[in-house]
Amino acid sequence: MTAEIHEIVRLHYAEAARGVLEGRSCCGDDGNYGSELYSALEREELPDSAILASLGCGNPFMVADLREGERVLDLGSGGGIDVLLSARRVGPTGRAFGLDMTDEMLDLARRNATTAGAANVEFLKGQIEAIPLPAGSIDVVISNCVINLAADKPAVFREIARVLRPGGRIGIADVVADDSLTPEQRARLGTYEGCVAGALSFAEYTAGLTGAGLADVSITVSRDLGNGMFSALVKATKPAGAGEAAPAGAGAPEPAVAPGSGCGCGGGCGCR
Repeated sequence: MTAEIHEIVRLHYAEAARGVLEGRSCCGDDGNYGSELYSALEREELPDSAILASLGCGNPFMVADLREGERVLDLGSGGGIDVLLSARRVGPTGRAFGLDMTDEMLDLARRNATTAGAANVEFLKGQIEAIPLPAGSIDVVISNCVINLAADKPAVFREIARVLRPGGRIGIADVVADDSLTPEQRARLGTYEGCVAGALSFAEYTAGLTGAGLADVSITVSRDLGNGMFSALVKATKPAGAGEAAPAGAGAPEPAVAPGSGCGCGGGCGCR
């Protein structure tokens, strides 16, 4: 089942990336998602193809509060929109990483990084259940409507806790379900790649993050999507002095991509 979900998601976002490379927006005309969630000033900082590839359900920068010199990781970086915005915020002394499993999105994001002249970015291929970065190497983990797509969410939460330094934090936009909805009811409301079937409830999301060793969890609704589904902004921190979280599977290798060589893959569910 895990491999099947990965393939469904990969094919969906590969097609979205191909559309952008052909000059088409992957998100249609729905103003409730994608680039419209970012301010006009933020959109002015980006290449057109990064804007066309915006697939998120929120704006993680509303809760991420990035600072000069920090190291930021974007899970599911898509066309690179959040990686490029992060790179601007952390400045030349900081670094922004993007992680995606889709070759087509990685190719698109690397083109966008080159167009933007971003020198402090690095894009890695991999799955968010096994992040290819060392433990304690990241100050802030962000993500935009991607964790709901993961086949093994407990592994994702453990990996987030592992790569965060003590005192590090998360700023995530995601789709979350009302606690009254069962997994079976969520599955009837929509598909996995449409960011509905795989969404966690508020209680499940909180339990998953705290179970991985994160603290100060808050989930704030940003938009009511109907039928008990919501766009939400998620915050949490890794307690200062906390050790490495329980390992997820075989562990994660060191990055294989040279610094500044490319970009990532950012976004989740604008196309419904």
